[in-house]
Amino acid sequence: MAFKITDQCVNCGACEADCPVSAIVEADNARKIEADKCISCGSCAASCPAEAIVEE
Repeated sequence: MAFKITDQCVNCGACEADCPVSAIVEADNARKIEADKCISCGSCAASCPAEAIVEE
C-alpha cells in the first residue's frame, strides 16, 4: 500500500531526505509522493513532523 502526503504538509523536506527510493518530490510548495516509485516502507511517515503522511 502506498503513502500519500496530505494538505497538512508544511514543505519542510524531512520526508524527501528519508525516502530510500527518491519517490518524494516538491510540487506546488508542498511535497508529493510518486506512487509508482513508492515501496511502502513508511520511512517518510515516521520522519514527518507535521504527521502529514498517511497510507492510501
